[in-house]
Amino acid sequence: MSEAPRAPGAPNGRRRRSPVETPCYAALDLGTNNCRLLVATPTPRGFRVVEAYSRIVRLGEGLSQSGQLSDVAMDRSLAALKVCAEKIRRRKVVRVKAVATQACRGATNGPAFVRRVHEETGLKLQIISPREEAQLSVAGCMSLFDREQDAALVVDVGGGSTELSWVDLKGDGLDAKPRQFAAWKLPIKAWLSIPVGVVTLAERFPEGERANPDWFRAMVDDVKARIEAFPHAEPMREIFARGRAHLVGTSGAITSLAGLHLGLPRYDRNIVDGLWMDRTDCDAAAHRLLALTSAERAAEPCIGSDRADLVLAGAAILQAVQELWPCSRVRVADRGLREGLLMSLMSDQQKRPRRRRRGGASKKPEAA
Repeated sequence: MSEAPRAPGAPNGRRRRSPVETPCYAALDLGTNNCRLLVATPTPRGFRVVEAYSRIVRLGEGLSQSGQLSDVAMDRSLAALKVCAEKIRRRKVVRVKAVATQACRGATNGPAFVRRVHEETGLKLQIISPREEAQLSVAGCMSLFDREQDAALVVDVGGGSTELSWVDLKGDGLDAKPRQFAAWKLPIKAWLSIPVGVVTLAERFPEGERANPDWFRAMVDDVKARIEAFPHAEPMREIFARGRAHLVGTSGAITSLAGLHLGLPRYDRNIVDGLWMDRTDCDAAAHRLLALTSAERAAEPCIGSDRADLVLAGAAILQAVQELWPCSRVRVADRGLREGLLMSLMSDQQKRPRRRRRGGASKKPEAA
């Protein structure tokens, strides 16, 4: 297996580790809205998180209007990335995978920002494709699938894009041992990425003085129009019609919706991650949000000021998916891309082999 990039500041030679010292791996996800880091050590059944960090940076703020990352947004993100780089150095991480998603994909100055990040922090951000983002999000949510069902639709609501992945729960690839795991082997029968997330949707539909049902409905319909013409998942339609499928929702907006549904006095990942909500629960939470002002939403302990203007956009995206692909149950995931990155980093099958040339040697493996 080819080496993943070394951690910033790591020595060129191999550092000798004591027999009892367990190596640390790091996964960093710089999204349109959040900067998230997980540091973990491998275990026989997966990994154990030793440090987690998350900060809302709004890297994609204003991107939908300007086409560029703003100086203020880049400075906010760099401040968070410098914290991540220090945590990675302090933990003596042996392998790190740092990725950027829709904001850097869509911005004309995205590549220049990636170069600046490397110069100022030592982190080598890789702008990943929507396909890889979808695969890694599914990988991170695998343990939440109800394997008694036949299919699952993973809805990864980001700040600048939303990825939908239709997964065959009876297919191969879901039971691979940690060392044999490969995200590209997952039984994803169809996937779709739309360039709409909570930040871009909220910017396109400004809330005004107070939220109202017509404004919310307009957001739902906008998202539905981008999904409903997608034909490649139609072979799975019958499974959903027979009630043999469920949704998995992964995003800060959806976990905030779950926290509101539970009435938690403060957000608790141990309670929210893996929670089952039915369609009635989701609709009730959305209606409750619509009845609140932005200030009242900010006062909700599981929402806060950073998400007060975005959580209804997330609820609208979830409702659009539920109307097009009805399921009686949604499983809430406080996990996703970072966990998928860690699983790929720790696997012996991190690289996907290229097809062999006719009569010749195989090509160099693709990057992880």
